[in-house]
Amino acid sequence: MAPPSSSTYAAPAKPHGGWLLRLGEWCARHFVVVIIAWLVALGGLHALQSAFGGTYSDDFNLPGTQSNTGAELLKAHDPAAGGTGAQVVLHDAAKPLTDDRSQVDQVVGSLQKLPHVLSAQNPLPSSSSSTSTSLSKDGSTGYITVRFDVNPTSLGDSYLHQVDTAVKPLRTAGVDVEYGGPLGELARPETKDLTSEAIGFAVAVVVLLIGFGSVIAAGVPLVTALIGVIVGLSVLSLVAAATTFAGVSPTLATMIGLGVGIDYALFLITRHRQLVMDGRDPVRAAGRAVATSGRAVLVSGCTVIVALAGLYVSGVSFIGKLGAAAAVTVITAVIGAITLVPALLGLIGRRIDRYRVRPTVAEGGAVPGTPSQGGWHRYARRVEGRPWWFLLAGLVVVGVLAVPLFSIRLGHIDDGADPANFTDRRAFDLISTGFGPGANGPFTLVVDQRGVADDDRAALADNLRKALTDVPGAADVSPLTATPDGDLLVGTAVSARAPQDAGTTSLFSHLKDDVLPKGVSGTNASTYVTGTTAAQEDFLDIVVSRLPLIIAVVVALAFVIILIVFRGVLVALKAAVLNLLSIAASYGVVVAVFQWGWGGPSLGVSGTVPIESYVPMMMFAIVFGLSMDYEVFLITRVHEAWQRTGDSKDSVAHGLEITARVITCAALIMVSVFGAFILSDTVVIKMLGLGLAVSVLIDATVVRLLLVPAVMTLLGRGAWWIPGWLDRVLPHIDTEGEPVPALSAP
Repeated sequence: MAPPSSSTYAAPAKPHGGWLLRLGEWCARHFVVVIIAWLVALGGLHALQSAFGGTYSDDFNLPGTQSNTGAELLKAHDPAAGGTGAQVVLHDAAKPLTDDRSQVDQVVGSLQKLPHVLSAQNPLPSSSSSTSTSLSKDGSTGYITVRFDVNPTSLGDSYLHQVDTAVKPLRTAGVDVEYGGPLGELARPETKDLTSEAIGFAVAVVVLLIGFGSVIAAGVPLVTALIGVIVGLSVLSLVAAATTFAGVSPTLATMIGLGVGIDYALFLITRHRQLVMDGRDPVRAAGRAVATSGRAVLVSGCTVIVALAGLYVSGVSFIGKLGAAAAVTVITAVIGAITLVPALLGLIGRRIDRYRVRPTVAEGGAVPGTPSQGGWHRYARRVEGRPWWFLLAGLVVVGVLAVPLFSIRLGHIDDGADPANFTDRRAFDLISTGFGPGANGPFTLVVDQRGVADDDRAALADNLRKALTDVPGAADVSPLTATPDGDLLVGTAVSARAPQDAGTTSLFSHLKDDVLPKGVSGTNASTYVTGTTAAQEDFLDIVVSRLPLIIAVVVALAFVIILIVFRGVLVALKAAVLNLLSIAASYGVVVAVFQWGWGGPSLGVSGTVPIESYVPMMMFAIVFGLSMDYEVFLITRVHEAWQRTGDSKDSVAHGLEITARVITCAALIMVSVFGAFILSDTVVIKMLGLGLAVSVLIDATVVRLLLVPAVMTLLGRGAWWIPGWLDRVLPHIDTEGEPVPALSAP
């Protein structure tokens, strides 16, 4: 049965030029040149990044927000109180810290002399005062507040050594010294997640050996992915010397680069190996693999990159740069797949199945329109018989997993969730015990009274004092004091709850929107709530408000790409909707584990935590892009069969049968790579690792095995419908690069 005319349904794709074929054959034939070029790039870029590479740090400040404006005002009118604050926490279990006064004074003096330090506040009471807000009631715990003119996380290990030298007299005297805030982040153990990478690689080796049955065939994807990731990380480090990337950027780039790098190489090698088994010359087989599956790799890689680039729509550079960091290794993975993979295949020649661990298996799949007894074909026939039941089963699974999503609470994970061997965690616990949990993230209150007449400033101060008395949710609010020039009033508000707690978010909103505006009502004064925690809260507000825009843009871009590639309006709509469902399910799992605490302790998470503000946005862009990989490779084969036979139902069975084994291997590898990062010490990385692993697992099982075949069966020929005018307007992209024989008119 042939499909109706192209005025209603998409016409067969037109064959494209053979530049990918020529590229693949050239790389396979000149494998020595290509491999040497990659090795030179690998060594050269790694050497350059070792010498000139930048550092990574989290910067939640957003120009134009009230917290940033308040910080800039404070920096201009009282530089010693401005900048980025960090804590050097002191604890002496044997005696009061006042007995260590000489060492404390010496350390404070040394810290003040360090580069980039604006001020260092002594925690011990002065001779004119009997108390200090930086010294606990029992005198055993105190903290030196150090203010820097830059974020200390950007200063590197050499600067940390200078801080260690400055505090050495206290450690020699038996005082425990821990670092909190940005300084604690700088002092964290180096978490390169080598264990996670090793575990992900080990599982990938096992899966590839089972899938290919050959040591050599299994080794090529691992080698190319590893080289691509190292090159990408070196490029990222060099770019980081010119701009600031978040601390999780290299780990995120590694995670994505390894996953897609192995996947892309896997799809190419599978096609090449089948061609060699069919008797093709290895060089020509490599060229044909690049011209066919390599074209699908390009489409998939571009889809991932477009989804990541969509993060810039948020208008938040921190978020956009996270996407850019991940895109770097995706780009190197794509380049490696279409150049390094064929070069290695040219080097290997016909020896690709040498050193077998089991009998080799062909790519799989019968020719469309011919009888088949394959398991996946029979399964697709079962779906064809009862599509509504399979669709309902898939929706129930996804729906149950997505239930926790409706209680999601975004926030910023504080240092209390870090492992106990981290200095910032120990500093957090000491401050919580000595001063209360809110002291780990105080709010700085700034009142700009330059527009208030001198005679009215006393009344303003009195009104503010009344407004800041007994503020709900505040453990303490210090009196407002004037800056040296008298233009600003500055004070501190401490929450009764930890910085990541919802009560602290409520206090921030209450101070910013109600308490301070009420205190300056009727005057020309302006009020601000600033500090690190306030900046994180403003960041959260912006992320929450712009997440729907990100989702809309990424979904729209993905819809257009699928529509252009497969020439079917309902196919593109189906891809977008099903991807949204799988992402919702993965969100639900993340909320249940981290926010509800279902299994969080077993993953090394201390207590329950909110979902880091930017994690859903990152997960959405990454998952939506990656899920298109399997969509492209599966629907490509379904579309190819539809163009050849016009039988929509048999085309679904054929597509499942021919792609099932390779997509299953690819998904298992991706899940293992992402899942291994759950072992990271960083909670945000754990979240991303779990969320991405679950989403790929859902996409490769529930979506591909239940929802896609059921929906495609129900849609029938209508899946490939496209208005004639739209078909003429859209550009033609053939994902497989092979001409498909045109069908005769019905």
